[in-house]
Order: sequence, then C-alpha cells, then structure tokens
Amino acid sequence: MSEIKLSSNAYKLENEANPISPNVFCADPTGVIYEGRLYIYGTNDHQQYNAVGDEGKNTYEQIKSLVCFSTEDMVNWEYHGIINTEEVAPWIKNSWAPSIVSRAEVDGLTHFYLYFSNNGNGVGVISSTHPLGPWNDPLGKPLVYQNMPGLENCPAPFDPGVCIDENGTGWLTFGGGTPARGDEIYTGIPKIVRLGDDLLSFDSDFVPINAPYFFEASELNYVDGTYIYSYSTDWQKRDNWDRTDIPAPNICSMGCMMSKAPLDAESWKFGGGFFLNAGDNGMEWCNNHTHFMEYKGTKYIFHHTMHSQERMKTKGGFRCMCVDYLPYTSDEIPVTKPTREGVNQVGYLNPYVKHSAAEMFTCADIEYEQNGQGKVSVKSTTKGSWIFIKGVDFGNGADKLILDASGTRRLEIRLDARENAPAVSINLDSGVTTAIEKITGKHDVYIVFENENTVLKEWYVK
Repeated sequence: MSEIKLSSNAYKLENEANPISPNVFCADPTGVIYEGRLYIYGTNDHQQYNAVGDEGKNTYEQIKSLVCFSTEDMVNWEYHGIINTEEVAPWIKNSWAPSIVSRAEVDGLTHFYLYFSNNGNGVGVISSTHPLGPWNDPLGKPLVYQNMPGLENCPAPFDPGVCIDENGTGWLTFGGGTPARGDEIYTGIPKIVRLGDDLLSFDSDFVPINAPYFFEASELNYVDGTYIYSYSTDWQKRDNWDRTDIPAPNICSMGCMMSKAPLDAESWKFGGGFFLNAGDNGMEWCNNHTHFMEYKGTKYIFHHTMHSQERMKTKGGFRCMCVDYLPYTSDEIPVTKPTREGVNQVGYLNPYVKHSAAEMFTCADIEYEQNGQGKVSVKSTTKGSWIFIKGVDFGNGADKLILDASGTRRLEIRLDARENAPAVSINLDSGVTTAIEKITGKHDVYIVFENENTVLKEWYVK
C-alpha cells in the first residue's frame, strides 16, 4: 500500500503558534474561562471574505456573525463555528468586536453576556447559559445607540468592552471616531458606564475617558482593583504631544488608561502605549483590538494581525486572531509587539478523551462543516489533506483508535513529522474502531486524508 502524498498548502506553519486559526479570518478577540477551558470569540472576517472572494476588500458590511474557538493548552484550538448573530437578533445591521463576561446566578447556572458592535451605530448583547450557546436576545433591541438620552460626543458608540469587578458590579466601555478637526490629543469620545444588576441596563451616567489620540477598539479589564481601559490610537502625527513624563503612544498602536474610581473622569490616568502595530514587527500594518487574559497562571494579550494574508491569496484586509505574552500588573503594562511565534503549549493534549477533529494547531486543504451547537467537523478538500495536533501524550500506550468518520479510502496517522512513515493506516467506514500498534509517549500527530470529501467529526484512543 503506497503512502499518501501530503498537501503542502498550509497557511499556518507548524513552528509558529500564531494565528490561532490556520484558515479562518477573524479579529477583535475577547475571552472567558469556563470549567477550566478558555473560550475566545471574535469578529467573523471570513463571512466577508466568503462574500467578496480573493480579490475583494474587507469592508465589514457582510459580517453578521461571530466566531468562537477554545483551548486547554494555548496552541491546539478547537473551532466551534459561527454564532449567527443575525438569526439570534434579527434587528442588527452587523456584528463586530465582541466582549464577553460570565457570572453564576441565582438559578445555579453560569450566564454569559456577549456584547457586540451593531455596525458603528451602537452595542447589542446576547446571552446564554453555556459558552457555546444556544444564544438568545434578552433585549430585542440595542443596548447602546446613537444619540440616545444622556450620550453626547460619541460619533460611533460601538466597540464594547465589558468587565465585572470584585464586587460583582458590571462595567461597559464603548466609543469610536474622531472629531471633525482630527488633530486633537484629548477628545473625551470613549465612555464608561456602570451596568445595572441585570447587566442589560445602566446604573450611572455615561462618563468620558480622556484617552490621548483615541480612535477606536475599546476594551476593559479589571486587575487587582484597577480598571484598565485599552484602545487603538489614531494615525495623526505626535508633534503636539503635551507631556514630558511619559512618551506619546505610537501611531496606530494600543494605549491604555487606568483608574480605581471609573465614574470619576479625572481619576483616569494615561498608562502609556503598550502594544505596537504589527507593522513594527515586519508584518502588514493594520489597526488592532486587544484583550488581556490570565490562564493557568500566565498572562496573555489576545490581538489580531493580517499576516495570514501572506499565504491565503488575498490582500483585502482580512485579519487573524493571535496571542502573545504580556506580563501586565495593575500598575504597569510593558511595551511589547505582535509575533508570529506566539506562545508555548501549556500541558499535553490527552488523547484518551474525545476530541473534535476541528481541534488542531494547523492544517492543509481543510474546510469545516457545522453539525450542531458549537460542534464542527473537518472535511478534506483534496487528496493528501491533513490536520496537525501538537503535543499529544499517549502515556504508557494506546492500542485502539476510535474515529467518527465518513468517506472513501483511508486515513493515515503520522507521528512527529509529515514526512515520517505512517504509524497507522485505516480503511474508512463510518464509526471506525481500529486496532493499532501500541503508541507510547509524547508525539505531534498528523491525521492524513487519502481522498477529498472525507469528513472526520472526532477521535480518541484507548
């Protein structure tokens, strides 16, 4: 039996952990932890890409859904498919730039509140009792909208950032745009408001945050008693910077403001520019939208770049979500920049529990099929398609491989390198259980598809 010739059409390299997804354009990450697993949500740039094609531009108007990924090891990410925001909340114009919080409520369940930009016109919110849904529209209308009572000097009331502090109080930031002159350092455009107990109403006035060179991409984190507001700076020159104690933030970079009393506009202090543009590290120049997360004792920054475009046959401005290290504290956020290398794996993948085939490090010639709430299968699009799972620990040995697969011909399992001889070769039949020569120890795993149109839902070993 001849070995399968593998595709070389991988958009994400096996030695680079960024971006999170090997082949789904997405941006504006936010995250939440549930039952020890980290869930990341973002803008579904791929919906625009599918609508306009390789030669089209990412002008965002086709985007009416969000995407979700999750991980337990920071490098193998499971793609959960789309959240169809338009179906959940038919009144929307678009859904961009989500921000999520969760809390335990009196019914004994954890409730998730996912805020999102309704185009540039406002903020909507959907909710669920599981990070993968099903989602509902508790308000049936926007939470924030243009020219709403009490809201002034906010040209684009979008890009929500939400957090819950140690007292259980919810806070929302939002805002975007620049004044007509476009050369002011301080505009007061971004706003913060205290949320009501239901997280669906307001319990204070809208208070301005006087962030220097503000443009868009509001996000809010709460760290050890300090509210940290992050935002994307504008493109104007910094010739008019009026301080000597702290440098001006770089053009189109991320800046931050800090406060311990968020409804006191004077309490917000500039914390400096902290995250450089991808163009400062050899990638394409683009805006950014960041979120801080601490997971398993390590602090990260989630962000986006456009470096997937280098291999995905487009220059249309389609973005990809990434993660890097950022050892922030409540007092200081160090200056860092986006990388291609990303972060290291934290713990090995356990193959003795079921894994979605859509949980991977990278792949070649793979597309996805949504087959349930938050469940996605992979499908080969050509002969020699493959998926790559990094850092799998088989322990003392597995001698059975169980697949939920359909298609023709066979699959191969290769260990540690694509060019290695197959460790397992499987003739496909739906619901396959195959005795295999015992595999022990820690390995990188390639699942190789001999034929196109083969579907793999999940796999595990015994």
